[in-house]
Amino acid sequence: MNHDMISSSQVYGFLPVEIEGVDALAALALDMRWSWNHEADKLWQRLDPLLWELTHNPWIVLQTVAYDQLERQMANPEFRGMLDDLIKTKQTKLSSPAWFQENHADAPLTCVAYFSMEFMLSEALPIYVGGLGNVAGDQLKSASDLGVPVAAVGLFYQQGYFRQQIDKYGNQQALFPYNDPGQLPVTPLRLPNGEWLRIKVSLSGYPVWFRTWQVRAGRVKLYLLDSNDPVNLPVHRGITSEIYGGGPDQRIQQEILLGIGGWKLLNALGIKPEVCHMNEGHAAFLVLERANDFMKENGTTFEEALAVTRAGNLFTTHTAVAAGFDHFSPSLMEQFFGDYAVNELGINFNNLMALGRQDPNNTSESFNTAYLAIRGCGAVNGVSELHGAVSRRLFQSLFPRWPVEEVPVGVVTNGVHTPSWDSEFADELWTEASGKSRWRGELKTLEENINTIPNQKLWDFRNASRNRLVNYVRKRLERQLMLFPQTQEMIDATKSVFDPNTLTLGFARRFVSYKRPNLLLHDEERLIRILTNQERPVQLVIAGKAPPFDEPGKALIKQWIQFIQQHNLYKRVVFLSDYDMLLTENLVQGVDVWINTPRRPWEACGTSGMKVLVNGGVNLSELDGWWAEAYTPEVGWALGDVQEHGDDPGWDAVEAGNLYDLLEQQVVPGFYSRDGHGIPVKWIEKMRKSMATLTPRFSANRVVREYTEKYYLPAAANYKKRAEDKGTWAKKIMHDMNDIKNKWQQIYFGETTIGNVEGGYEFKIFIGLNGIHPEQVAVELFAEGMNGAGPEIIKMEPGTNQKEGNYWYHVIIKTKRKAADYTIRIKPCYEGISAPLEDNRILWQR
Repeated sequence: MNHDMISSSQVYGFLPVEIEGVDALAALALDMRWSWNHEADKLWQRLDPLLWELTHNPWIVLQTVAYDQLERQMANPEFRGMLDDLIKTKQTKLSSPAWFQENHADAPLTCVAYFSMEFMLSEALPIYVGGLGNVAGDQLKSASDLGVPVAAVGLFYQQGYFRQQIDKYGNQQALFPYNDPGQLPVTPLRLPNGEWLRIKVSLSGYPVWFRTWQVRAGRVKLYLLDSNDPVNLPVHRGITSEIYGGGPDQRIQQEILLGIGGWKLLNALGIKPEVCHMNEGHAAFLVLERANDFMKENGTTFEEALAVTRAGNLFTTHTAVAAGFDHFSPSLMEQFFGDYAVNELGINFNNLMALGRQDPNNTSESFNTAYLAIRGCGAVNGVSELHGAVSRRLFQSLFPRWPVEEVPVGVVTNGVHTPSWDSEFADELWTEASGKSRWRGELKTLEENINTIPNQKLWDFRNASRNRLVNYVRKRLERQLMLFPQTQEMIDATKSVFDPNTLTLGFARRFVSYKRPNLLLHDEERLIRILTNQERPVQLVIAGKAPPFDEPGKALIKQWIQFIQQHNLYKRVVFLSDYDMLLTENLVQGVDVWINTPRRPWEACGTSGMKVLVNGGVNLSELDGWWAEAYTPEVGWALGDVQEHGDDPGWDAVEAGNLYDLLEQQVVPGFYSRDGHGIPVKWIEKMRKSMATLTPRFSANRVVREYTEKYYLPAAANYKKRAEDKGTWAKKIMHDMNDIKNKWQQIYFGETTIGNVEGGYEFKIFIGLNGIHPEQVAVELFAEGMNGAGPEIIKMEPGTNQKEGNYWYHVIIKTKRKAADYTIRIKPCYEGISAPLEDNRILWQR
């Protein structure tokens, strides 16, 4: 079914389509590919420079501009030529084969459905909070660049996340402006007959209707569900009123809408994804509805259907602490899923609850959506190497008796969509070095290309970027101060805030305690000395929001404002309010150093520091998240001892001192130490190495290619194999699983012999399998890892001698370790299942 966007005049009916070319301009404004294409900026600047600067929303510019201005520009050969070239380029790129088509044209993958609670595509579509939306938006954009077939599903919020104002006393004020669909780059999702597609979902037995919207981002479409339908009761119209708003009752309904409603939406569009990618556990109820759909279509049981569909599901966790997962009480779950379990899934309610509990038999335990996602997926991954290790510890209780290293959580470290975050200066530099299509392929030559750029050119680029940031800070600060009563002298002073030749540090985060946004304030006098040094001055730009009801977080913001005021540091430190995507773009494009100070290991990955890489910024960060695997002394500076210290204030004091030391002894001297041509050669070396090696490595281009080849393609093949012939393969899996379950506890380890051989040992063991076929289990020799290495796991082979289901297993190993280091174990291994993810049984020899 084709659901291409209809013309702008059909959507809202007010654009002057009688002016030739306006429909083409509207089509461009409604394709969010403009959010990462700098060439299109010039069109919107020509129509209304101020409105474009303030909103970066082409759809608003197009609706607001006067008709006579539109007529003049459309009649202007230069403007019309720019528009025609952009439309032609867009059509050429969309019709040309991309990386996926060139490398995986015969793959069994036609669609990946990507589910996320938030998407950060542009400040023009404020349906995001922060990091999770950033990851989702950047991956969609890279999927478009690479031609990976993705259809995304999310929610359309009436208010989105709050907007921030900070009064002159440092108090954060939260504002919730309404998201007017008519001013956002979204269109109603209409069926071929013109009907607005609406999805019905039962909530506590009550039918609720959800409107649908679509957003185009190059090759990719994002579908959004919205509860604000006039036919709904007021209590239901408010389900999508705000992102992460309300209490558990609203949260569970949002997650039902995302998971169950999202799958129903795809069905209504005729979209049949082989793979469903859940970006966090908010969409976990998708697991139930996808299995429900397969069950009814193919006449299977729910358990058999889940064995099929889980093979095509991928769960990405971003959470670093157990408290971060969504939990719903048994009573709330029964309210929304009691009838659903029986009438839709054909199972009793306790069996459904067991999917979300650590102990399936504990009826008082709450329902954890992350547990449901794990039990309903064929693969699970964390978002950095360190976070993968943290997640394996978090989920170890679901896999009793399994070593933590084998808890089935893989890793794809996050990355950012570089074309969305590079400045015009960076775009020009990289284009000259690596070509315009550099982010649409495999990035193999980028490091070599950056290494050819002369030092002078890199330094000129950095100076231009910093100068642009200084101008932006002055303008934004002036607007910010005018919101509250200020003296004219104070407002006029904004014109001299910051110096374009001064080392500029940036810090922008959510203001929550574990991010430690006030670590720099531990010794205020020392920080003041660093900032106000006459010969080597430093300036600092800060931004960040505290959650609306987080009083300690708000106090952290107030502490910074008071620090600036009390020490009259207006020209050296600026706190910019309303941290959003547009502000982030300007900060990461202009700062020399990006500072990040979370408590290890509470930052799952972090992406803000990745955004400075393409722009020549250098990171000074805690060895947490992505920086723990990215850092070397050649690319930046690091805090921390790779240990975990919790919220120990003594350790905070130590790290604050280390941070000051780094600034005083390495960062500041490195920036101001110049050669005879005025170039800081050592600084440029670090900047170049960071740009050349880290930018491609931590790009969303690499991330999407890695997801595709590591997860999507295998998942699609496995799902199709299990789904064939109405799930016959999955029925065999369930038969074998139940058979092994009934026989498992009667397996026994018999006589064991260990013989010395040259350079190692021969292990032999007699095992009674209680009627289980040897091909249904794996017998392994296991030894814990040494010196930071992973465990040793060696498969043992069954011998030819057997008697009544009893088998000899043996293996010869070459090792210098003691024989006592090795233990024999048995695990399930049948019909291509993934153990321990799908079957967590394991037996160890005592």
